[in-house]
Amino acid sequence: MEGKSCCCSNFYEKAKPYIAMISLQFGYAGMNIITKVSLNRGMSHYVLVVYRHAFATAVIAPFALILERKVRPKITFTIFMQLFVLALLGPVIDQNLYYAGLKFTSPTFSCAMSNMLPAMTFVMAVICRMEKVDMKKVRCQAKVVGTLVTVGGAMLMTVYKGHVINMVWSHYIHSNVPAPNQEDADKDWVRGSILLIIATFAWASFFILQAITLRKYTAQLSLTAIVCYLGTLQSIAVTFVMEHKPNSWAIGWDMNLLAAAYAGIISSGIAYYVQGVVMQQRGPVFVTAFSPLMMVIVAIMGSFILAEKIYVGGVLGAVLIVIGLYSVLWGKYKEFKEKEAEEFLEPIKGCTQIETPIIHDIEANHAGIQTNQSNRIYVPAAANTVDTTKI
Repeated sequence: MEGKSCCCSNFYEKAKPYIAMISLQFGYAGMNIITKVSLNRGMSHYVLVVYRHAFATAVIAPFALILERKVRPKITFTIFMQLFVLALLGPVIDQNLYYAGLKFTSPTFSCAMSNMLPAMTFVMAVICRMEKVDMKKVRCQAKVVGTLVTVGGAMLMTVYKGHVINMVWSHYIHSNVPAPNQEDADKDWVRGSILLIIATFAWASFFILQAITLRKYTAQLSLTAIVCYLGTLQSIAVTFVMEHKPNSWAIGWDMNLLAAAYAGIISSGIAYYVQGVVMQQRGPVFVTAFSPLMMVIVAIMGSFILAEKIYVGGVLGAVLIVIGLYSVLWGKYKEFKEKEAEEFLEPIKGCTQIETPIIHDIEANHAGIQTNQSNRIYVPAAANTVDTTKI
Protein backbone atom coordinates (compact mmCIF):
# COMPACT_ATOMS: atom_id res chain seq x y z
CA MET A 1 0.00 0.00 0.00
CA GLU A 2 2.82 2.38 0.88
CA GLY A 3 4.47 1.65 -2.48
CA LYS A 4 1.25 2.39 -4.37
CA SER A 5 0.65 5.64 -2.51
CA CYS A 6 4.25 6.68 -3.06
CA CYS A 7 3.96 5.86 -6.77
CA CYS A 8 0.72 7.88 -7.07
CA SER A 9 2.32 10.78 -5.22
CA ASN A 10 5.34 10.78 -7.56
CA PHE A 11 3.06 10.61 -10.60
CA TYR A 12 1.01 13.56 -9.32
CA GLU A 13 4.15 15.62 -8.65
CA LYS A 14 5.40 15.01 -12.19
CA ALA A 15 1.96 15.67 -13.70
CA LYS A 16 1.30 18.95 -11.85
CA PRO A 17 3.05 21.23 -14.39
CA TYR A 18 1.11 19.57 -17.23
CA ILE A 19 -2.23 19.82 -15.40
CA ALA A 20 -1.60 23.49 -14.59
CA MET A 21 -0.73 24.45 -18.16
CA ILE A 22 -3.62 22.49 -19.71
CA SER A 23 -6.07 24.14 -17.30
CA LEU A 24 -4.70 27.55 -18.29
CA GLN A 25 -5.43 26.83 -21.96
CA PHE A 26 -9.12 26.31 -21.17
CA GLY A 27 -9.09 29.59 -19.27
CA TYR A 28 -7.41 31.41 -22.17
CA ALA A 29 -9.87 29.90 -24.66
CA GLY A 30 -12.84 31.30 -22.73
CA MET A 31 -11.14 34.68 -22.54
CA ASN A 32 -10.69 34.83 -26.33
CA ILE A 33 -14.37 34.11 -27.02
CA ILE A 34 -15.75 36.48 -24.38
CA THR A 35 -13.34 39.25 -25.36
CA LYS A 36 -14.19 38.94 -29.05
CA VAL A 37 -17.90 39.33 -28.25
CA SER A 38 -17.17 42.41 -26.13
CA LEU A 39 -14.97 44.02 -28.81
CA ASN A 40 -17.60 43.35 -31.48
CA ARG A 41 -20.09 45.24 -29.33
CA GLY A 42 -17.90 48.34 -29.42
CA MET A 43 -15.78 48.19 -26.24
CA SER A 44 -12.40 49.92 -26.56
CA HIS A 45 -9.53 47.47 -26.20
CA TYR A 46 -7.52 50.17 -24.40
CA VAL A 47 -10.21 50.46 -21.72
CA LEU A 48 -10.53 46.67 -21.56
CA VAL A 49 -6.82 46.35 -20.75
CA VAL A 50 -7.15 48.91 -17.93
CA TYR A 51 -10.13 47.17 -16.30
CA ARG A 52 -8.61 43.73 -16.86
CA HIS A 53 -5.47 44.51 -14.87
CA ALA A 54 -7.36 46.50 -12.26
CA PHE A 55 -9.40 43.35 -11.53
CA ALA A 56 -6.22 41.26 -11.51
CA THR A 57 -4.53 43.59 -9.03
CA ALA A 58 -7.56 43.62 -6.72
CA VAL A 59 -7.67 39.81 -6.65
CA ILE A 60 -3.96 38.98 -6.35
CA ALA A 61 -2.70 41.81 -4.07
CA PRO A 62 -4.42 40.63 -0.82
CA PHE A 63 -2.98 37.12 -1.20
CA ALA A 64 0.47 38.54 -1.90
CA LEU A 65 0.35 40.81 1.14
CA ILE A 66 -0.75 38.02 3.50
CA LEU A 67 1.01 34.90 2.20
CA GLU A 68 4.35 36.44 1.29
CA ARG A 69 4.79 39.07 3.98
CA LYS A 70 7.76 37.16 5.52
CA VAL A 71 9.45 35.94 2.34
CA ARG A 72 9.09 38.98 0.09
CA PRO A 73 12.53 40.24 -1.03
CA LYS A 74 13.41 43.90 -0.99
CA ILE A 75 12.82 45.77 -4.23
CA THR A 76 16.03 47.33 -5.48
CA PHE A 77 16.15 49.87 -8.30
CA THR A 78 17.20 47.16 -10.77
CA ILE A 79 14.32 44.89 -9.78
CA PHE A 80 11.85 47.78 -9.95
CA MET A 81 12.97 48.62 -13.49
CA GLN A 82 12.55 44.96 -14.46
CA LEU A 83 9.04 44.97 -13.01
CA PHE A 84 8.27 48.23 -14.81
CA VAL A 85 9.41 46.79 -18.16
CA LEU A 86 7.45 43.57 -17.46
CA ALA A 87 4.30 45.66 -17.01
CA LEU A 88 5.07 47.52 -20.24
CA LEU A 89 5.69 44.33 -22.26
CA GLY A 90 2.78 42.26 -20.94
CA PRO A 91 -0.23 44.35 -19.90
CA VAL A 92 0.41 47.33 -22.19
CA ILE A 93 2.11 46.32 -25.46
CA ASP A 94 1.11 42.67 -25.74
CA GLN A 95 -2.49 42.98 -24.56
CA ASN A 96 -3.36 46.09 -26.56
CA LEU A 97 -1.85 44.76 -29.78
CA TYR A 98 -3.34 41.30 -29.25
CA TYR A 99 -6.84 42.72 -28.72
CA ALA A 100 -6.44 44.96 -31.78
CA GLY A 101 -5.35 41.95 -33.84
CA LEU A 102 -8.23 39.89 -32.44
CA LYS A 103 -10.67 42.60 -33.48
CA PHE A 104 -9.38 42.59 -37.08
CA THR A 105 -9.19 38.78 -37.44
CA SER A 106 -10.83 35.98 -35.44
CA PRO A 107 -10.27 34.12 -32.14
CA THR A 108 -9.01 30.95 -33.85
CA PHE A 109 -6.60 32.87 -36.08
CA SER A 110 -5.32 34.85 -33.08
CA CYS A 111 -4.74 31.66 -31.11
CA ALA A 112 -2.95 30.05 -34.05
CA MET A 113 -0.64 33.04 -34.43
CA SER A 114 0.10 33.01 -30.72
CA ASN A 115 1.51 29.50 -31.21
CA MET A 116 4.59 31.26 -32.54
CA LEU A 117 5.31 32.08 -28.90
CA PRO A 118 7.49 29.01 -28.11
CA ALA A 119 9.64 29.57 -31.19
CA MET A 120 10.11 33.26 -30.39
CA THR A 121 10.79 32.42 -26.74
CA PHE A 122 13.37 29.82 -27.77
CA VAL A 123 15.20 32.27 -30.06
CA MET A 124 15.25 34.96 -27.37
CA ALA A 125 16.33 32.43 -24.74
CA VAL A 126 19.29 31.50 -26.96
CA ILE A 127 20.19 35.17 -27.41
CA CYS A 128 19.99 35.71 -23.63
CA ARG A 129 22.06 32.51 -23.06
CA MET A 130 19.24 30.82 -21.17
CA GLU A 131 19.20 28.04 -23.79
CA LYS A 132 22.27 26.30 -25.23
CA VAL A 133 22.30 25.15 -28.84
CA ASP A 134 24.59 22.27 -29.79
CA MET A 135 23.73 21.31 -33.36
CA LYS A 136 25.47 17.94 -32.92
CA LYS A 137 22.65 16.88 -30.59
CA VAL A 138 19.31 15.75 -32.01
CA ARG A 139 17.28 17.67 -29.40
CA CYS A 140 18.87 20.96 -30.44
CA GLN A 141 18.28 20.19 -34.11
CA ALA A 142 14.61 19.49 -33.30
CA LYS A 143 14.24 22.85 -31.56
CA VAL A 144 15.86 24.79 -34.39
CA VAL A 145 13.88 23.00 -37.13
CA GLY A 146 10.67 23.38 -35.11
CA THR A 147 11.28 27.11 -34.81
CA LEU A 148 11.74 27.49 -38.57
CA VAL A 149 8.62 25.42 -39.33
CA THR A 150 6.59 27.47 -36.85
CA VAL A 151 7.64 30.75 -38.46
CA GLY A 152 6.81 29.30 -41.90
CA GLY A 153 3.32 28.33 -40.72
CA ALA A 154 2.69 31.83 -39.35
CA MET A 155 3.79 33.40 -42.63
CA LEU A 156 1.51 31.05 -44.58
CA MET A 157 -1.46 32.02 -42.43
CA THR A 158 -0.71 35.71 -43.03
CA VAL A 159 -0.29 35.71 -46.81
CA TYR A 160 -2.69 32.91 -47.83
CA LYS A 161 -6.33 32.68 -46.86
CA GLY A 162 -7.91 30.18 -49.28
CA HIS A 163 -11.47 28.87 -49.37
CA VAL A 164 -13.84 28.57 -46.43
CA ILE A 165 -14.04 25.12 -44.86
CA ASN A 166 -17.67 24.20 -44.33
CA MET A 167 -18.38 22.23 -41.19
CA VAL A 168 -21.50 20.10 -40.65
CA TRP A 169 -23.13 22.91 -38.68
CA SER A 170 -21.76 25.80 -40.80
CA HIS A 171 -24.76 25.98 -43.14
CA TYR A 172 -27.18 26.59 -40.27
CA ILE A 173 -24.99 29.11 -38.44
CA HIS A 174 -23.37 31.12 -41.25
CA SER A 175 -26.53 31.52 -43.34
CA ASN A 176 -27.80 34.30 -41.05
CA VAL A 177 -24.48 36.20 -40.92
CA PRO A 178 -24.05 39.06 -43.45
CA ALA A 179 -20.94 38.78 -45.65
CA PRO A 180 -18.43 41.66 -45.17
CA ASN A 181 -16.69 43.54 -47.98
CA GLN A 182 -13.95 41.15 -49.17
CA GLU A 183 -11.32 43.83 -49.95
CA ASP A 184 -11.70 45.52 -46.57
CA ALA A 185 -11.70 42.14 -44.84
CA ASP A 186 -8.40 41.16 -46.51
CA LYS A 187 -6.76 44.44 -45.49
CA ASP A 188 -7.91 43.99 -41.92
CA TRP A 189 -6.66 40.40 -41.98
CA VAL A 190 -3.11 41.42 -42.93
CA ARG A 191 -3.15 44.34 -40.46
CA GLY A 192 -4.39 42.06 -37.69
CA SER A 193 -1.71 39.46 -38.54
CA ILE A 194 1.07 42.02 -38.18
CA LEU A 195 -0.32 43.26 -34.86
CA LEU A 196 -0.54 39.69 -33.56
CA ILE A 197 3.07 38.93 -34.55
CA ILE A 198 4.32 42.03 -32.70
CA ALA A 199 2.15 41.13 -29.70
CA THR A 200 3.61 37.61 -29.65
CA PHE A 201 7.13 39.04 -29.76
CA ALA A 202 6.32 41.26 -26.77
CA TRP A 203 4.83 38.28 -24.91
CA ALA A 204 7.98 36.19 -25.57
CA SER A 205 10.08 39.05 -24.23
CA PHE A 206 7.84 39.12 -21.15
CA PHE A 207 8.51 35.42 -20.49
CA ILE A 208 12.27 35.81 -20.79
CA LEU A 209 12.41 38.86 -18.52
CA GLN A 210 10.05 37.19 -16.02
CA ALA A 211 12.38 34.18 -15.80
CA ILE A 212 15.35 36.51 -15.19
CA THR A 213 13.47 38.56 -12.57
CA LEU A 214 12.31 35.47 -10.65
CA ARG A 215 15.94 34.54 -9.97
CA LYS A 216 16.29 37.52 -7.63
CA TYR A 217 12.67 38.35 -6.78
CA THR A 218 11.34 34.91 -5.84
CA ALA A 219 7.93 35.96 -4.45
CA GLN A 220 5.67 34.97 -7.35
CA LEU A 221 2.42 36.40 -5.97
CA SER A 222 4.01 39.73 -5.14
CA LEU A 223 5.63 39.91 -8.56
CA THR A 224 2.27 39.22 -10.21
CA ALA A 225 0.49 41.86 -8.13
CA ILE A 226 3.14 44.52 -8.80
CA VAL A 227 3.22 43.81 -12.54
CA CYS A 228 -0.59 44.02 -12.75
CA TYR A 229 -0.65 47.24 -10.70
CA LEU A 230 2.07 48.92 -12.77
CA GLY A 231 0.37 47.66 -15.92
CA THR A 232 -2.89 49.27 -14.80
CA LEU A 233 -1.21 52.64 -14.28
CA GLN A 234 0.61 52.46 -17.61
CA SER A 235 -2.56 51.37 -19.43
CA ILE A 236 -4.47 54.32 -17.95
CA ALA A 237 -1.84 56.70 -19.35
CA VAL A 238 -2.01 55.03 -22.79
CA THR A 239 -5.84 55.10 -22.78
CA PHE A 240 -5.93 58.83 -21.96
CA VAL A 241 -3.74 59.44 -25.02
CA MET A 242 -5.59 57.09 -27.41
CA GLU A 243 -9.21 57.43 -26.25
CA HIS A 244 -10.64 60.95 -26.09
CA LYS A 245 -14.31 60.07 -25.51
CA PRO A 246 -15.30 60.01 -21.81
CA ASN A 247 -18.13 57.56 -22.46
CA SER A 248 -15.62 54.93 -23.63
CA TRP A 249 -14.82 54.35 -19.94
CA ALA A 250 -18.46 53.49 -19.17
CA ILE A 251 -19.05 49.91 -18.10
CA GLY A 252 -22.20 48.27 -16.73
CA TRP A 253 -23.55 44.85 -15.76
CA ASP A 254 -23.05 43.46 -19.24
CA MET A 255 -20.62 41.51 -21.44
CA ASN A 256 -18.01 44.27 -21.09
CA LEU A 257 -17.85 43.78 -17.32
CA LEU A 258 -17.71 40.00 -17.73
CA ALA A 259 -14.88 40.29 -20.27
CA ALA A 260 -12.83 42.59 -18.01
CA ALA A 261 -13.41 40.53 -14.85
CA TYR A 262 -12.80 37.16 -16.53
CA ALA A 263 -9.66 38.32 -18.34
CA GLY A 264 -8.34 40.04 -15.22
CA ILE A 265 -8.92 37.24 -12.72
CA ILE A 266 -8.23 34.20 -14.91
CA SER A 267 -5.94 35.33 -17.73
CA SER A 268 -3.89 37.91 -15.83
CA GLY A 269 -4.01 37.21 -12.11
CA ILE A 270 -4.08 33.42 -11.90
CA ALA A 271 -2.25 32.85 -15.20
CA TYR A 272 0.73 35.08 -14.32
CA TYR A 273 1.16 33.31 -10.98
CA VAL A 274 0.82 29.76 -12.36
CA GLN A 275 3.17 30.53 -15.24
CA GLY A 276 5.76 31.88 -12.80
CA VAL A 277 5.60 28.75 -10.61
CA VAL A 278 5.82 26.34 -13.56
CA MET A 279 8.55 28.45 -15.17
CA GLN A 280 10.78 28.04 -12.12
CA GLN A 281 10.46 24.24 -12.44
CA ARG A 282 10.53 23.72 -16.22
CA GLY A 283 11.68 26.97 -17.86
CA PRO A 284 10.00 29.47 -20.20
CA VAL A 285 9.87 27.23 -23.30
CA PHE A 286 7.84 24.54 -21.48
CA VAL A 287 5.30 27.13 -20.31
CA THR A 288 4.56 28.26 -23.86
CA ALA A 289 4.26 24.76 -25.37
CA PHE A 290 0.58 24.05 -24.67
CA SER A 291 -1.13 26.73 -26.74
CA PRO A 292 -2.31 24.37 -29.56
CA LEU A 293 -4.91 23.00 -27.16
CA MET A 294 -6.32 26.51 -26.76
CA MET A 295 -6.50 26.85 -30.55
CA VAL A 296 -8.59 23.67 -30.88
CA ILE A 297 -10.97 24.72 -28.09
CA VAL A 298 -11.39 28.22 -29.54
CA ALA A 299 -11.98 26.87 -33.07
CA ILE A 300 -14.86 24.69 -31.87
CA MET A 301 -16.38 27.35 -29.59
CA GLY A 302 -15.88 30.15 -32.12
CA SER A 303 -17.57 28.23 -34.91
CA PHE A 304 -20.63 27.59 -32.72
CA ILE A 305 -20.90 30.86 -30.76
CA LEU A 306 -19.45 33.48 -33.15
CA ALA A 307 -20.24 31.83 -36.51
CA GLU A 308 -16.53 32.08 -37.23
CA LYS A 309 -15.33 31.01 -40.67
CA ILE A 310 -12.33 28.71 -40.89
CA TYR A 311 -10.14 29.02 -44.00
CA VAL A 312 -7.85 26.50 -45.74
CA GLY A 313 -4.79 28.75 -45.33
CA GLY A 314 -5.46 29.06 -41.63
CA VAL A 315 -5.72 25.29 -41.19
CA LEU A 316 -2.54 24.55 -43.19
CA GLY A 317 -0.60 27.25 -41.34
CA ALA A 318 -1.91 26.04 -37.99
CA VAL A 319 -0.85 22.46 -38.78
CA LEU A 320 2.67 23.64 -39.61
CA ILE A 321 2.80 25.72 -36.43
CA VAL A 322 1.69 22.78 -34.29
CA ILE A 323 4.26 20.45 -35.93
CA GLY A 324 7.01 22.98 -35.26
CA LEU A 325 5.72 23.61 -31.78
CA TYR A 326 5.88 19.98 -30.74
CA SER A 327 9.27 19.60 -32.34
CA VAL A 328 10.46 22.34 -29.97
CA LEU A 329 8.62 20.67 -27.08
CA TRP A 330 10.22 17.28 -27.85
CA GLY A 331 13.66 18.86 -27.83
CA LYS A 332 12.89 20.58 -24.55
CA TYR A 333 11.64 17.32 -23.03
CA LYS A 334 14.87 15.52 -24.00
CA GLU A 335 16.90 18.35 -22.51
CA PHE A 336 14.95 18.12 -19.25
CA LYS A 337 15.56 14.37 -19.06
CA GLU A 338 19.29 14.88 -19.57
CA LYS A 339 19.46 17.46 -16.79
CA GLU A 340 17.43 15.16 -14.52
CA ALA A 341 19.90 12.32 -15.16
CA GLU A 342 22.87 14.60 -14.44
CA GLU A 343 21.34 15.77 -11.15
CA PHE A 344 20.77 12.11 -10.19
CA LEU A 345 24.38 11.14 -10.90
CA GLU A 346 26.02 14.04 -9.06
CA PRO A 347 25.06 12.88 -5.51
CA ILE A 348 26.27 9.35 -6.36
CA LYS A 349 29.66 10.70 -7.42
CA GLY A 350 29.81 12.74 -4.24
CA CYS A 351 29.03 9.67 -2.12
CA THR A 352 31.80 7.61 -3.72
CA GLN A 353 34.29 10.38 -3.05
CA ILE A 354 33.24 10.65 0.59
CA GLU A 355 33.09 6.90 1.08
CA THR A 356 36.87 6.34 0.58
CA PRO A 357 38.20 8.42 3.53
CA ILE A 358 35.49 6.96 5.80
CA ILE A 359 36.63 3.41 4.99
CA HIS A 360 40.28 4.36 5.57
CA ASP A 361 39.37 5.89 8.96
CA ILE A 362 37.42 2.78 10.00
CA GLU A 363 40.27 0.47 8.90
CA ALA A 364 42.82 2.63 10.71
CA ASN A 365 40.75 2.59 13.90
CA HIS A 366 40.25 -1.17 13.62
CA ALA A 367 44.02 -1.68 13.24
CA GLY A 368 44.64 0.63 16.19
CA ILE A 369 42.27 -1.40 18.37
CA GLN A 370 44.06 -4.64 17.47
CA THR A 371 47.49 -3.09 18.25
CA ASN A 372 46.31 -1.73 21.57
CA GLN A 373 44.76 -5.06 22.50
CA SER A 374 47.99 -6.90 21.69
CA ASN A 375 49.98 -4.46 23.85
CA ARG A 376 47.26 -4.61 26.52
CA ILE A 377 47.06 -0.84 26.64
CA TYR A 378 43.65 0.70 27.54
CA VAL A 379 42.33 3.11 24.85
CA PRO A 380 39.29 5.35 25.54
CA ALA A 381 36.25 4.77 23.36
CA ALA A 382 36.45 8.28 21.96
CA ALA A 383 39.70 7.42 20.25
CA ASN A 384 38.05 4.68 18.24
CA THR A 385 35.24 6.75 16.74
CA VAL A 386 35.33 8.02 13.17
CA ASP A 387 36.45 11.61 12.88
CA THR A 388 33.32 13.23 11.47
CA THR A 389 35.16 16.42 10.58
CA LYS A 390 36.68 14.59 7.63
CA ILE A 391 33.27 13.57 6.23
